[in-house]
Amino acid sequence: MWKDFSEYIIANYGDASLIVEVGVGGFLLVALTLQEHLNMDIIMTDIKPYHSNVVIDDITNPDLNIYEDATLIYSIRPPEELQKHIIMVSESVGADLIIKPLSTEFINHNKNFKLINYKKAIFYKKCIL
Repeated sequence: MWKDFSEYIIANYGDASLIVEVGVGGFLLVALTLQEHLNMDIIMTDIKPYHSNVVIDDITNPDLNIYEDATLIYSIRPPEELQKHIIMVSESVGADLIIKPLSTEFINHNKNFKLINYKKAIFYKKCIL
């Protein structure tokens, strides 16, 4: 599934100016795969970084400078209470947003999300344009 999720981002955001992952935790696979195939830095954020390449940021009180040039912001399995904050950040900087919730969750914060089924990956996407 993560291969398919990464493949979708690579296929659709190959010309992105910047991609940011919110709440990366200790799961770096997607961001590292994107860096390898897109030949760009992927900014990874978390409130408690587990890796030296992860930028400290609290999405409930974000440093918008981290996100301001992003074409895409994505988050993998963010807690439901953080999803509205991630949406607000993406809207404020004008970036597309992908949220990959837990398999038992769905996004109901905003009707502008589209459910994407890409091979074995299932996630929600909100485009700015």
